[in-house]
Amino acid sequence: MELFFSDDIQDAQVRLDPEESAHCVRVLRHREGDEISVIDGRGTLYRCVLEIADAKGAWARVLERKHGFGAHPYHLTMAVCPTKNLDRYEWFVEKVTEIGVDMIAPVIGERSERKVLKTDRLRRLALSAAKQSLKAAIPQIAEPVSVRDFIAAAPADALKLICYCFDDVPRIPITKVLQSAEALNPAGSAAGKPVATRGFVNGRGPSVSLGGMSEAKVCGSSCLPEARPIAILIGPEGDFSPEEAALARENCWIPVSLGESRLRTETAAVVAATAVYFCVISN
Repeated sequence: MELFFSDDIQDAQVRLDPEESAHCVRVLRHREGDEISVIDGRGTLYRCVLEIADAKGAWARVLERKHGFGAHPYHLTMAVCPTKNLDRYEWFVEKVTEIGVDMIAPVIGERSERKVLKTDRLRRLALSAAKQSLKAAIPQIAEPVSVRDFIAAAPADALKLICYCFDDVPRIPITKVLQSAEALNPAGSAAGKPVATRGFVNGRGPSVSLGGMSEAKVCGSSCLPEARPIAILIGPEGDFSPEEAALARENCWIPVSLGESRLRTETAAVVAATAVYFCVISN
């Protein structure tokens, strides 16, 4: 199945930009009357018939709309420090887009070797990966911010997970945290009503057992909607600084483990995104 992208869709008319038009007409040799599929990058697929087969500006007429095409049942933000080798970061963007992610947020840590990142190419890679993996939604690529700013600005209602080698805090396997969050969410309840969900780690507060997991410090509880957003924070090659890690814990980020192997930044990010995918769709 070939997918084209357009951000110029009005009523029943779709216009392809010069790059997509050339690919459609010149490379794939589509002609007037051919059916093509177009995504808008926001989750809708349009089944269309090509009316003007111009390699510089093709036009198509909408036959059918399919909302939520290729969607995943969660909202995931991957906040990952750029790697020194940019190719590895681009590989991460491509792979998590294929798996399923809603926002990719580059964050610059105190120990990051790469302090500057241009996002235009990442957006093109995300578009290509979305089309290749049959998704109508393209993940947002945020502009880089510092780790400290991202930690402080993360939504309070999100399930916030940080992958860091904490020496002084037991790290819970990420799959156990995700499975427990699912069990406590409305999606896992027979009544289908919001329930109190606890699961934020903090250096203060009472010690509780979270769904049979090892004990962890938590801060508060809240009544959350079914589609609870998930944010995962991955550090640079030199890991987070102790001060950044402490700030994350103070802001209710849960320290999680991805296993016993030492993973590169981009590998850890793909493993974490895959864990979310399988834990959520299996419930």
